[in-house]
Amino acid sequence: MSDQTLPQAPEKPLLPETPTAGLTRRKLLGTAGATGLVVGAAGGAVGYAAAPAQATPLSSIGSGQEMFHVKHQPGITQGLQARGHLVAFDLAAGAGRKEATALLRRWSETARRLMAGEAAKDDDTDVARDAGPSSLTITFGFGHSFFARTGLEKQRPVALDPLPDFSSDQLDRSRSNGDLWVQIGANDALVAFHALRAIQKDAGSAARVRWQMNGFNRTPGATAHPMTARNLMGQMDGTRNPKPSEADFDKRIFVPESGSSDPAWMANGSYAVVRRIRMLLDDWEQLSAKAQEQVIGRRKSDGAPLTGGTETTEMDLEKTDANGDLVVPINAHARITRPDQNGGAAMLRRPFSYHDGIDADGVPDAGLLFVCWQADPLRGFVTVQRKLDRGDALSQYIRHESSGLFAVPGGAAEGEYVGQRLLEG
Repeated sequence: MSDQTLPQAPEKPLLPETPTAGLTRRKLLGTAGATGLVVGAAGGAVGYAAAPAQATPLSSIGSGQEMFHVKHQPGITQGLQARGHLVAFDLAAGAGRKEATALLRRWSETARRLMAGEAAKDDDTDVARDAGPSSLTITFGFGHSFFARTGLEKQRPVALDPLPDFSSDQLDRSRSNGDLWVQIGANDALVAFHALRAIQKDAGSAARVRWQMNGFNRTPGATAHPMTARNLMGQMDGTRNPKPSEADFDKRIFVPESGSSDPAWMANGSYAVVRRIRMLLDDWEQLSAKAQEQVIGRRKSDGAPLTGGTETTEMDLEKTDANGDLVVPINAHARITRPDQNGGAAMLRRPFSYHDGIDADGVPDAGLLFVCWQADPLRGFVTVQRKLDRGDALSQYIRHESSGLFAVPGGAAEGEYVGQRLLEG
């Protein structure tokens, strides 16, 4: 949880549609262009595909398409997607660099095809038949343990050192870390599941699933006009994330092509911290709306700071009330997570909510699949989380139950597969 939350790409309200006979994935692709933000897809390094031009207004969520061959892997800078799957794999016993190379080749080809609205190359399940690509993105990363398993220890980035322990952690080690990590997102649940199943089948005998989690967000077009999403606590969640339009965005989120201490294969890549954060909703919902606002430091109705204005108004951290008390409490979540309170530390949060049922005692197992991106996790996530660990008012209403850190290389150029520069370098 953080006040540095993700600004969604502008949602386009769905236009009235006339039923069309024989609508197929390929026909959908021929009538619409890309939705969402694709940083570096156009005008980037030679060898990367440009995003398709939007010639006609979109009339369906299904017609949104993201590109696979881009400077930064898809699934990082795009707006929030309606459905997501996070899955970690461990290489099978006896599998090493050779098997990992073949697997990343298969996964990259499958990702390219599915993101283009095509069927999987072999034995497609038809789950997504008749649907457009629905802004599908598939993102791949490597865990700390991957490098020893493949004899590539010398290529392991220092930034991938294990995260420190935090006092709020109650981690399930079986649902943490992993050799390989895949993030899948789409604006249609069947399209997302289709991709998950294809990725799992592609793993074959080379890797086995270590853990898998399912998430969701508000569907694009569900509100009358584009607005920041809300999380399961009812709070607006997406106000102060770094924006691609900011001059230092790439520096804070992506590993540079040169002049970095990271190995060369991480150029244009990023580091993903993944945390399953359970929200103690029964306790949270016992608080009054005013008490909830004091915990967060923002109005629940519109996300504006308690010091006044609108959602995007700068928070006045020094403002006091008639009694001389700070209007935004000293332990308010929004105060603690501000970059200017953490030496400029910033991370791009792109989470999914989750609900995994109701316990026998009636308590919902629900919360946030926290995913954040940064060029250096020690300066990004770790800096902010240490501050939160020392006195965040929200901490008594959440519980960190699993954790992972993954090196996500830059996007694959035309003719490449993801991770090729690591595995064949």
